[in-house]
Amino acid sequence: MTPPLDTILCGDSLQLLKTLPDNSVQCCITSPPYYALRDYGIDGQIGREDTPEKYIKRLTAVFREVRRVLRLDGTCWLNVGDTYCGKGNQGEFTDPKYPNGRTGQAIALNHKVEGCKAKDLIGIPWMLAFSLRADGWYLRSDIIWMKNNPMPESVKDRPTRCYEHVFLLSKSRRYFYDWESVAEPVAASTPDRMRHRYSGSHKYGTDIPGQRHQTINSSRPCGYAESEIPQVRNRRDVWLINTVPYKGGHFSAFPPKLAETCIFAGCPEGGLVLDPFFGSGTTGLAAKRLNRHYIGIELNPLYCEMAKERMGGDLP
Repeated sequence: MTPPLDTILCGDSLQLLKTLPDNSVQCCITSPPYYALRDYGIDGQIGREDTPEKYIKRLTAVFREVRRVLRLDGTCWLNVGDTYCGKGNQGEFTDPKYPNGRTGQAIALNHKVEGCKAKDLIGIPWMLAFSLRADGWYLRSDIIWMKNNPMPESVKDRPTRCYEHVFLLSKSRRYFYDWESVAEPVAASTPDRMRHRYSGSHKYGTDIPGQRHQTINSSRPCGYAESEIPQVRNRRDVWLINTVPYKGGHFSAFPPKLAETCIFAGCPEGGLVLDPFFGSGTTGLAAKRLNRHYIGIELNPLYCEMAKERMGGDLP
């Protein structure tokens, strides 16, 4: 059975995923709503659960279905952010006269979290990553998505946040990963070092006690021939990708370059990319640009219409 191609399904992600056939999708790239940070005003939305544990449980169920529809060589690229325990700008303060909030004043879901003090970072990304690993996923990499233009913060008692996590998960031990398509240039000093590589003269020339020697670190007294010196290296796990403005009404659209990088590495040309939290359609737009197919699932009808309009044009 062939799943629908280049389409947006409007509804609950868990229920709609159950309609897709087993082993039919090459790659999943997605960013679910973050816990307790936004209220999109839609019944059944993920991210408004009473506790982080309930949030993690719901997402684990969704990604169990994602794993089912992924091919055996498929990968999932999951972007998720963290949340602080506290009541927004009121910190740990609760008005004793109105412990449940005054009329018109909503108490944040994260104002009290079991095991956390006010102002503690909850650790949502790793809670989810460990839950997915226990549920059967292979947790292959924690990629740091670093932004030089992060959202400003008025906080003065900790560093400003400028990165988020992108977890690379796989269904099987061996999977499709096109490292060459996302390779990066070698450091400028690498060719010269390899041309004049003498035994013990570089920082990896001496084995580290307790670690197995890797051939890649072996020295050659006469150095390497020009034809043997690589021009690129395997991409590292810190990705510097700035956010870009989006004129639509979705406040959490991640940059197309982030989706494109994941697609290059995780989905062959002509393959099918799934996003069960489609939002404004960034994943689908990136797939379309790169000659891949897409399936998007989105709960909010307004965002479904926004994404459909976006798919009709080549917009940032």
